Amino acid sequence: MNKLSNINAFQAFKSTNYTLYFFGRSVSQLGTWMQRTAVVWVVYSMTQSAFMLGLTIFAEQFPSFLFSALGGVAADRYNRYKIIQIAQILSLIQASLLAFLVMTGHQNIWSFLILSAFLGIINAYDIPARQSMINEVITNDEDLPSALSLTAAMASIAKLAGPALSGIIIQKFGAGTCFLINAASFAAVMGSISMMKVKVIQKKSNKKGTFTELAEGFRYLRTVPSINLVIIMLSITGFLILPYDTLIPVYAKEIFKGDAKTFGYISSFIGIGAVLGTVFLASLKKGASMRSILILSTVVLSIGLICFSYTTNFYWSMFFATLTGLGGVAQFTTCNIIVQSEVVPEMRSRAISILLTAIFGMLPLGSIFIGFLSEKIGAPKTLLLEGISGILIAFIFRNLLFKKRKTKPVNEQLLEEAEEQFINKI
Repeated sequence: MNKLSNINAFQAFKSTNYTLYFFGRSVSQLGTWMQRTAVVWVVYSMTQSAFMLGLTIFAEQFPSFLFSALGGVAADRYNRYKIIQIAQILSLIQASLLAFLVMTGHQNIWSFLILSAFLGIINAYDIPARQSMINEVITNDEDLPSALSLTAAMASIAKLAGPALSGIIIQKFGAGTCFLINAASFAAVMGSISMMKVKVIQKKSNKKGTFTELAEGFRYLRTVPSINLVIIMLSITGFLILPYDTLIPVYAKEIFKGDAKTFGYISSFIGIGAVLGTVFLASLKKGASMRSILILSTVVLSIGLICFSYTTNFYWSMFFATLTGLGGVAQFTTCNIIVQSEVVPEMRSRAISILLTAIFGMLPLGSIFIGFLSEKIGAPKTLLLEGISGILIAFIFRNLLFKKRKTKPVNEQLLEEAEEQFINKI
């Protein structure tokens, strides 16, 4: 059932619809990373607290945890394109409100927390619809790994360019300008979707309740334990390791004695690593073991954090930041490819939303935990512990993932038939 084959890194661009999707999202992602950089910098400048940074990230991501599963049900039930368009309009309003508050001098920590939570709710419905829509805009199923890798590469390039550009703009024009640019960027997505020529898939009339459909998604995933382990591994990593970015402003200001541009540079080198990670994934050959790559990327991420934690030389730190970005994006993108390649179409949006629920549930909790721990033992020791935890997670799940597949070999045809019977039953 593994659909991975020889991948031409750019073959997804054969689809005009995907090309429109890609470039619309590119502009929007650039604005998003500019806003994220501006938010964490303003919050840290106001509070000088790593804990408040973690709380701000929690405020955005925890609502996504609460509602992402429902967003997946909505994406399976309703028109995904309409959901995305509504989400862009609401995101534009959120960014505009941030710009107004900052430019008029009325910002405070509570306004940032409330608007961050509002954005988290929007993302809970936007991301499952957007991720599952990729399968509809590509030319054929074999283009899926290329499309997912290109989409991740686009997000990584935005993560590279956005913080660097944001740091310069904050220094010259103030954070409010970053929020205005982000608000304008959402028009690119709405424009690209309006130009797509897609056949709207009529959803089957369904009288089942939302929570009934959600429960069906969880029951389906129980029939595919190999995917369960991937999602569990990602959720643990999301709590203990991936919130490392909570501490990046602390390193910029306290360790390297820098300013917003320093923060932007660190974030940009993490973005460079993320781009390299997606290029690596897009160039995989037929038969590549995605689970082996998942373990390898976790190790690379962990080594990057361990080395970065106590390196005081700025240039060496940028090298280790690049390793961290490479491992982090490769890990998440690999999980996404595994889920989207191996799940049946009827459950795709719900499976994606459960994957997102796992990461969105753990990231905000981890951000608070990492912020709290950093204030107790310091940022360097905290990052060191995160890296060591990542090595242990990689070792444990390597044994679990490959032991499961060796002791219980699965005939793919039988599994497909079992899944089909499950779908017919529900």
